[in-house]
Amino acid sequence: MVKNREIIYISKGKPVSKSYQGTEYQSGIWKEQTDELNVGFHSITDDQVANPAYHGGSERVICYYPFEHYTYWEQEFKQTLTPSAFGENIAGLNMRENEVCIGDIFQIGDAVLQVSQGRYPCATINKRNDNHLLLKRIFETGYTGYFFRVLEEGTIKKDSTIKLISPHPKRVSVSEIHQLYFHDKSPTLSDIEKVLDVKELADQWRQLMISLKEKHYNDLEE
Repeated sequence: MVKNREIIYISKGKPVSKSYQGTEYQSGIWKEQTDELNVGFHSITDDQVANPAYHGGSERVICYYPFEHYTYWEQEFKQTLTPSAFGENIAGLNMRENEVCIGDIFQIGDAVLQVSQGRYPCATINKRNDNHLLLKRIFETGYTGYFFRVLEEGTIKKDSTIKLISPHPKRVSVSEIHQLYFHDKSPTLSDIEKVLDVKELADQWRQLMISLKEKHYNDLEE
């Protein structure tokens, strides 16, 4: 039986300047809770990124992070995390990386969203949480969160319901792709092709999988 998917909170924010270990940096990872998100095809109103080359864009409009992971990290690091500690727009339950697949379509509020890619986090997460081990552990566990593209614009409220309206038939989960790319020591061509066959996969991860495929062929030739 599928457990009810639900929103814990929603957040948005604009880039701010911060200091970490004596070095100034600017980032949009610092977000504040809000009552609603006005979601467009390319961005959320009043939600911005500092480095558009690596963040944001139509394939990464909404960042989702499973709220279940907060308990895991707090127990591991004996550290209390503040809301939106991972820069997410939505924190919710029962939509973990192994429970959603690339191409799955959800309606949240009156916005229609499609899972586009897993998150490839950067070291700003360490700075945000003052924890130099966090990023490494995120990659090791696969607790990355993921992104949605927007199929229909709309408004998401903190009490909006989440409905899966079209599961993708190929059923390639966010966690499966993460495991294949980062942890599988001997990925097979069929495993790689299975991911590449999902046309809804965002270009960032498509290029990573193409590189993995090329490495596979190079290894065979050696």
